[in-house]
Amino acid sequence: MSGDFDLKSTQFREERQARWVELELLIDRAEVKGLHGLDDDDLRTLPALYRSLISSLSVARSISLDRGLLIYLEALSARAYVIVYAARRGLWAMAWDFIAREYPREVRRHWRELAVAVGLLALGVACGFAMTMDAPERYYTFVSDGMAGGRTPTSTCEELAAPLFDTAPAVELAPFASYLFSHNAGIGIMAFGLGFAAGVPTALLIFTNGLTLGAFVAIYQACDLQVSLWLWLLPHGVTELLAVCLCGAAGLAVGKSLLLPGRYRRRDAVGLSGRRAAKVVLGTVGLFFIAGLIEGFFRQLVANELSRLLMVASTTLLWVVYFGFAGREEA
Repeated sequence: MSGDFDLKSTQFREERQARWVELELLIDRAEVKGLHGLDDDDLRTLPALYRSLISSLSVARSISLDRGLLIYLEALSARAYVIVYAARRGLWAMAWDFIAREYPREVRRHWRELAVAVGLLALGVACGFAMTMDAPERYYTFVSDGMAGGRTPTSTCEELAAPLFDTAPAVELAPFASYLFSHNAGIGIMAFGLGFAAGVPTALLIFTNGLTLGAFVAIYQACDLQVSLWLWLLPHGVTELLAVCLCGAAGLAVGKSLLLPGRYRRRDAVGLSGRRAAKVVLGTVGLFFIAGLIEGFFRQLVANELSRLLMVASTTLLWVVYFGFAGREEA
């Protein structure tokens, strides 16, 4: 069996290696001198050789050829991609391609981990709510003094309701929005980074954030203010909680690759998963920025609950359409 495998790998290489070497020589020259170092024939040949390489890589993966050959083809295809595509596109074009196509495709690729992250958050909310309703003193276990902002189970209903409808001077909002963005993005990046510890700390971080939210809902439920609370939270919360879950999903994906590397060596599996998950986190930083703007400006300026409800519906529809359909035509 091993002899047949070696023969298959050797035959595969011999049939295609001349084109790989030709492409590698063109890439070497382009990396040193740029595309101007290639003549017209080279420029016509380069895309064809690149397409042939991608085809070879696809076949090599499907028939599970030796790992050394796969690493070589993957590295060569990455270098060729930069020459064939990136060199012809500006920074803005590359950024747009990432936002419009690559980022939502990566999110869809991690849908299982995202479902787990959403489930952990929902479970945390349910547990925090139930335990605080059963014993209000548990609120202090789930919510720190700084986060509580003076809102505790001993607060009157008027004291709890006041922050839901207060508005802030516009001059104070920009620094506040900046703080929210940096704080929330830091939590998201932490959720991703903790994934390298087999994903367990990531899962705990998501769950404990749910406990905090559930405890908040419980003290407002006692005053029959839960609807107003959700309309205060969700205009920015739809985007922010989605971003937290996406970063958590990225961390869980890395943890999964560590525990279940599949047909790869564990180090290679973690590296591949980490690169893909990092794309999710990079795009999700933009979601934290949007959530910070909504929380820092819209929530502080708009007290009308119908307007808040429309914002919730709009952001929900936006993310469903974007992550569900953007880039799908080229997937």
